[in-house]
Amino acid sequence: MNTNTTNEAGTTEKTEARTAPRPRGFAAMNSQKQREIARKGGKAAHEKGTAHEFTADEARAAGRKGGERVSTDRSHMANIGRMGGKNSAARRAAISQSSATDGDAKASEKSNGSNADAPSHQGA
Repeated sequence: MNTNTTNEAGTTEKTEARTAPRPRGFAAMNSQKQREIARKGGKAAHEKGTAHEFTADEARAAGRKGGERVSTDRSHMANIGRMGGKNSAARRAAISQSSATDGDAKASEKSNGSNADAPSHQGA
């Protein structure tokens, strides 16, 4: 799209207004259409016999390689450990809180002379 602008000297210049490039190919399709095409491609590759399927050993090696790569980032590993520690502490606190609540309930039942664990003989 061309537009005319006037500069400081009073002369008219032609300038081109640039627009963002429009997506093409796969990027222009909606996600449902992309998935359908990818599904057909995967199915065709399997039927043809050219699709790659990992063996257990290949998958193990790939996982090991990824783990080695990630573990070189010390701050990332520290964050993972910190989150795990916080989750463990929260779980322990919740368990001790619930057992303390259960213990309080049983103690109050005993002081009332009732026993929740004893069988009830109503209507006998």
